[in-house]
Amino acid sequence: MAQIVSQSSNFPEIVELNVGGQVYVTRRETLTAVPNSLLWTKFTQGSPRDLPKDSKGRFFFDRDGFLFRYILDYLRDSELFLPEFFKEKRGLQKEADFFQLPELSRRLAAASKDSSCTEDSGEPEESELTSPVTSPSGRTLRSPGAVSGYITIGYRGSYTIGRDIQADAKFRRVARITVCSKISLAKEVFGETLNESRDPDRPPDKYTSRYYLKYNFLEQAFDRLAEAGFHMVACNSTGTCSYGSNDPGEDKLWTSYTEYVFSRRTD
Repeated sequence: MAQIVSQSSNFPEIVELNVGGQVYVTRRETLTAVPNSLLWTKFTQGSPRDLPKDSKGRFFFDRDGFLFRYILDYLRDSELFLPEFFKEKRGLQKEADFFQLPELSRRLAAASKDSSCTEDSGEPEESELTSPVTSPSGRTLRSPGAVSGYITIGYRGSYTIGRDIQADAKFRRVARITVCSKISLAKEVFGETLNESRDPDRPPDKYTSRYYLKYNFLEQAFDRLAEAGFHMVACNSTGTCSYGSNDPGEDKLWTSYTEYVFSRRTD
């Protein structure tokens, strides 16, 4: 036991993972929540130098980065709710097998079998999507397995309107989509699509307003937020108008800045 404590203490309390290109930030105690699982073994009986790392020093696992979020959910609370119309139960079971989580694997196998029977009978596929994967103790408490918080998405855009106001406006490409939030929350949701160059090496528990996304479309950011359980709660926009010259007949150039506020509550 003394050896295990010693090895575990070599890892930071807050751990950053790169799982198949997706970045996750969590506590070491979460990763070691299930004794004898693969992550428990890696982070209690190994040492940081034994694990592969990416170019930014995050511990790297070459697994399905999207499905790992559900593995992390299970480790946090020993239970799991899957989103509606979830079609990756068998894939998630493979991930559970890899990470040596037999109870989660068993329940996913049972759920996959039940949904296969439902499909064969021609009945609507419904219960598989809202049924929780409960803990070994049999508890069935709803837990999305993620922390509450806010993320604000901002962007600046511009467009021109010609002298003929009936003509279509000429929109220009969105210059940059910014992210304002707690560091750990932004990394959880956006992973490798997050550009940290303007505010590098910030601790996970700090906040930033200087990150931006490697996206060209706002809808890409909205999709990621929706997948992570966020809902839009507010938005605000401001705009200015200017002429290319003093001639009022010239095209008008409009510049706007818009913010969308997203919230996730887990209580």
